[in-house]
Amino acid sequence: MTLTNKTMAKAVIALTLVTVLSGCSNWSKRDRNTAIGAGIGAIGGSVLTHGDGLGTLGGAALGGVIGHQSGH
Repeated sequence: MTLTNKTMAKAVIALTLVTVLSGCSNWSKRDRNTAIGAGIGAIGGSVLTHGDGLGTLGGAALGGVIGHQSGH
């Protein structure tokens, strides 16, 4: 399996977004978990669908929901 430049760029952007958003100190634990889950989900969705935009958005949405529900 080879990664294209487009897929790699999406993964780097998503990882950067997660890193930046998780640095917000005034967010609640649930908010941080939602953002981290969305970022990880976006990366996973992009990888699993070979860079398809809809797969990336679907992964981000699912990851955000899971992250939100896991934050107590």
